[in-house]
Amino acid sequence: MQNTIKPFVNENVLSQVLELLNHDHLSVKVKKERKTRHGDYRSLPNGKHQITVNSNLNSYRFLITLIHEVAHFEAYNKFGRFIKPHGKEWKYTFQRLMLPFLNPEVFPKELLPLLAQHFKNPKASSDSDAKLALALKQFDEPNDKTYVFEVPIGVNFKLYNGKIFKKGETRTKRIECVEIGTGKLYLFNPNAEVELLDE
Repeated sequence: MQNTIKPFVNENVLSQVLELLNHDHLSVKVKKERKTRHGDYRSLPNGKHQITVNSNLNSYRFLITLIHEVAHFEAYNKFGRFIKPHGKEWKYTFQRLMLPFLNPEVFPKELLPLLAQHFKNPKASSDSDAKLALALKQFDEPNDKTYVFEVPIGVNFKLYNGKIFKKGETRTKRIECVEIGTGKLYLFNPNAEVELLDE
C-alpha cells in the first residue's frame, strides 16, 4: 500500500494516510487519468473493498480525493449499504476524516479558508465548488486546458471526447453552451476543463 501511494502524497502526511488505509479488506489502486472522475470506491463481490484515485492529480487534490473515497468505505462499514452515496452519513465521515489534515503543515495557507468553507457541507465532487477547484488548479502541472468560464462568449471549444461547443450566456451557476454538431443546449459547470479552438 505504501509503495502505491507514496509518490502521490506529501511525506509529512504519509503515515497518517497509511493509518486510515490500514484495513485487511481495503486496497488502493492509482489509475491513469479518467475524465469523468478523480477517484472511486467499490465494495467488491468477494467482501473486499477497493479505492481508485487518478495518478494525474496534484498532491493536494490527490489527498482530498483519497480521503473522499475512504469516507465512502467507512460510511459503508458503519452505516450499511443502503445509505445515499453522498448523504449525511458520508458528509459527516468525510468531515471527520479530513479535519486532522486541515492545517498549514499539510495545505498551503491560501487553500485553508476555501477548504474550511467547503467542508462545512462537502459536495459529491470538489469540482462543483468553483472557488476551491480554481485554487487547487494553481498547483497542477502546466497544461493546455482552459476552464469554460475563461472562454469568451461566442467562442468554440472542444471537450476531451472531441465534441465541439460554442459558449453562451452564464446562468446563476452554470454556463449555456451549444453543441455545434447537434444544436443541442447543454449547461456546463464553470470549472469544466476544455480546449480552446483557434478561430
